[in-house]
Amino acid sequence: MSTIWILVAFILGFIIVFQIAKASEYVAILRGEDKTRKESNRINAFLLLVFLVVGLFGVFYCNEQLKGKILPESASDHGDKIDTMIWITLGITFFVFLITQILLFWFAYKYQEKEGQKAYYFPHNNKLEVIWTVIPAITLTVLVGFGLYYWFQITGEAPKDAQLVEVTGSQFKWEFRYPGKDGKLGRKYFKEISETKQNPLGQIWSDPDNHDDVVGSQEMHIVVGKPVKLIINAKDVIHDVGLPHFRMKMDAVPGMPTTMWFTPKFTTRQMKEKYGEDFNYEISCDQLCGKGHYSMRGVVIVESPAEFKIWLAKQTPQYVTANSAPAPESPAGGTPAKPAGGAAKDSTTGSSNAIKTRN
Repeated sequence: MSTIWILVAFILGFIIVFQIAKASEYVAILRGEDKTRKESNRINAFLLLVFLVVGLFGVFYCNEQLKGKILPESASDHGDKIDTMIWITLGITFFVFLITQILLFWFAYKYQEKEGQKAYYFPHNNKLEVIWTVIPAITLTVLVGFGLYYWFQITGEAPKDAQLVEVTGSQFKWEFRYPGKDGKLGRKYFKEISETKQNPLGQIWSDPDNHDDVVGSQEMHIVVGKPVKLIINAKDVIHDVGLPHFRMKMDAVPGMPTTMWFTPKFTTRQMKEKYGEDFNYEISCDQLCGKGHYSMRGVVIVESPAEFKIWLAKQTPQYVTANSAPAPESPAGGTPAKPAGGAAKDSTTGSSNAIKTRN
C-alpha cells in the first residue's frame, strides 16, 4: 500500500511542477518577457556568428604557430608515408569540420526565432541518409586500406641486408642486443636470465651464435640509410617501443616477439645541425607499464656505417663479460688457479687464452 501512495505522490508532484511551469510562461507573456527572450535570442545568435569567425581564426593561428614545433620532420622512409596519411586524414576531417561548423553557426544565426516563422522539419529522407552513410563509408574504407598497406610494409619482411637489433623492455629500462660478425643473434631462454651471472637477456652460452653478440642498455645504435629490423621483446609486463621521430610504434609483449623495420634518413649529427645541440632521437615506452613508466626512455644514435663499425669494435661481447672473471690468487708455491668459467690465464701477460662455454 505504501508503494502505491509513493507513486501517487510522485505523479501529483509532476503535475504540480508542470502547472507551475505553464503558469510562469503565461505570466512572462503578460509581463512582456516574451519580447525580452526574443531579444536575448538575437544577441546569442549574433555572438554565435562572432564565435564562428574568431574560432576559425584561432584554429588557423594555432596551426601556424605550432606547425613543425611538436615534432620535427620524419627521419625515416616509412615515417614519410605515415605523415602523408596523417595529412590526408587531417585534410578530409578539416574539410568536414569547416562545412559542419559553418552550417551549424550560420543556421543558428539565420534561423533564429522570429515572428511568423515556424520551424520546418522532416523525420525521414532516404537520399540524405544514403549520402551521409555511403560517402563516409567509402572515405574511411580508402583510409583504412592505405593504413593496412603501410602496416604490412612496416611489419613485413625486412630486406635481407637489414641491420638486426633486438630491443627488450623491462621495468623501467631498454636493453639492446646486436649480432657480431656472423650477423646472427643467438638463442635465448627466459630461465637463463640472471643479473648476477651477467646474463640479463637469458642468452644460451652453448649456442655459438651468442659468442659475439653485444648487449647494451638505454642507447641504441643504428646506421643511416640502411634498413634496420627491430626484434622486440619484454621481460615482465607489456611495454611499447615508441620512436616518435621515425613515426614508429610497436608493442613489446612478454613471450611473443614482435618486429618492425624502417630506414633512417638522417644521422644524429645532421639533426643536431638542423634543430640544435639539444636534439636527440628518443625511444620511449608508449604503454603505461607501472609507477616508473615516465622514466623509461632511451636514446637512439643514428650514425654512418664507419662510425657504427668503430663503435661495435669497441664493445665487449656479453659472452666474454659473463664467462670471464679475475683469476683468484694462487696458493703459495702452487700453480695459478683457473678463473671462474674456465678461462685460462697466461702467467706472463694475464690475458685470456680461452673461454669455455657455460652450459
